[in-house]
Amino acid sequence: MAFFDMPLEQLKVYQPSRLEPADFDAFWRQTLESARTFPLNARFEAIDYGLRTLETFDITFSGYGGQPIKGWLILPVQRSGPLPCVVEYIGYGGGRGFVTDWLLWASAGFAHLVMDTRGQGSGWRVGDTPDIEADGSNPQFPGFMTRGILKPQTYYYRRVFTDAVRAIETARSHPAVDATHIAVTGSSQGGGITLAAAALQPDVEIAMPDVPFLCHYKHATEIVDSYSYHEISLYCKSHRDKVETVFNTLSYFDGLNFAVRAKAKALFSAGLMDDVCPPSTVFAAYNYYEGPKTINIWEYNKHEGGESFQALEKIKFLTGLWPQPTVMSQDLFRKSFWINQLENVQLKLREGIDEIG
Repeated sequence: MAFFDMPLEQLKVYQPSRLEPADFDAFWRQTLESARTFPLNARFEAIDYGLRTLETFDITFSGYGGQPIKGWLILPVQRSGPLPCVVEYIGYGGGRGFVTDWLLWASAGFAHLVMDTRGQGSGWRVGDTPDIEADGSNPQFPGFMTRGILKPQTYYYRRVFTDAVRAIETARSHPAVDATHIAVTGSSQGGGITLAAAALQPDVEIAMPDVPFLCHYKHATEIVDSYSYHEISLYCKSHRDKVETVFNTLSYFDGLNFAVRAKAKALFSAGLMDDVCPPSTVFAAYNYYEGPKTINIWEYNKHEGGESFQALEKIKFLTGLWPQPTVMSQDLFRKSFWINQLENVQLKLREGIDEIG
C-alpha cells in the first residue's frame, strides 16, 4: 500500500479530541487495587534450554483476579548483582513461545521478562495462559477486540492491562533485577500494552512502543478495514444499536488517554504505510504523550515498522540511559544472593525474638 494517511507534516502536529470518561482514573485505581488484594505469588522455575550464556526461568504470577499468568525471565549468566530489566509485551495473536524466541535483551546485558498474553498464542506463536472471564461477557466477533466490550468492567483488555502491571511487579520481585530501572516495550498490541503499563505504573523509567495498536479506536475503524481494528467495525455492523456503548467502553482502554498520563522517557516508532495501525493513530498517541519522547519514522514500511533497524535503535536508546552492567561469575552471584537471603532470615528471626521479649 502507498501512502494513504495524512502527510507527515500534519501527522507531526495531529492531536484529535479525546473521549475520556470522567471516572477513568477511578476505574483503573479500583481495578489495580482489586488485583493487588491477591498475593503476587511470583514463581521462577529454572529451565535449561541449552543456552550457555543465558539463565532462563519459566515464570508464573497472579494477574487480574489472581489468575495465573505465564512468562519467561531471561538473564545473562555473567552479571554482578541486579540488572536493569526490560518487560516485553506481545503482538496480537501471539504467545510467549519458547525462550529461544527472546534472546535480544539478555544478550545485550539486561534482564528480560516476557509476559504471555492471556487467551492468545494460537495465531502465530504458542501461548500457555487461558483467559478466564470471571466477570461475565457478551457475544463477540471472533477474536479478542470485542470480548466483553459492552461494559468496561468486563472488557478483555481490562484483564490484559492489569496483567501488564503485575508483570512489572513480578520483574521487580526477582533478586537479579534492579527495581529502579524498568523499561516496558512491545510492538503492535505489545506497543499498546506498553502505553497502558507506562501510565498505570508511573515509576517505570522507559517506554518503547513500536507501531502501537489500541490507540484512537474510532478513527482507526473509519480509515482502515484491516484486522484487528476491523473486528470492532464488524461487531458494530451487526450490533447497530451498540455503537455508542462500544466506543464508550473503548475510551477506558485508549492509548491516547494513557499517553497523557505516562511520564517515562519514550522511544516510539511508526511505519508511514502501515495499514494495520495507521500512522495517524500512532502519532495521535505520540503527540499526546506527556513524558520526554522521540519517534523513529520508517517511511516506506507497513506494520513491520523498523524491525531489526528499530531493535538496534532501542538498544542504543537503553544503553544511553542506563549504566552498563559489570560482569561477575554466576557462582559468585549465587553465593552473594544466598548470603543476602540468610541475612534476611536472621534479621526476621531477631525481629521475632524482640517482639516476644
